[in-house]
Amino acid sequence: MRWLVLIAVAAIPVLAGCETAPRAPNDPGICYSVTQKEGEELTFNVLARDQTQIETCAARLEEMRLNFLRLGGTTRDVTGAYQGRFIFVERRGISFGQRIDGPRFFALARTGDGRLAVPGAIDFSEALQDQPVPAP
Repeated sequence: MRWLVLIAVAAIPVLAGCETAPRAPNDPGICYSVTQKEGEELTFNVLARDQTQIETCAARLEEMRLNFLRLGGTTRDVTGAYQGRFIFVERRGISFGQRIDGPRFFALARTGDGRLAVPGAIDFSEALQDQPVPAP
């Protein structure tokens, strides 16, 4: 039994080395824009420095996305990174994740006019008052 425990403990670092998912840079206060071309690795481009929170980095990514759209771009989804976390700016809002392909935490939702707000702060009751209730 003791050998089994020792083998299991020794295998942990070996199995951890098998992880191939890219990690976000952990530089404090630096906001990155993340791009990936087909068949290539992720590219981390510095978007802004001296960012105090992940939310301000997300706002910079949203600003970049809107500027590209104003210039005639077609990319509606933007990915960024901040202090070891990935930021995903999408049509429905902004979410954060520790891995590019892992689970995401939904942080900011888009309001009806396109602004971003904390999901619990959006009051849908007024918008639903004028709509008829569907029959069961």
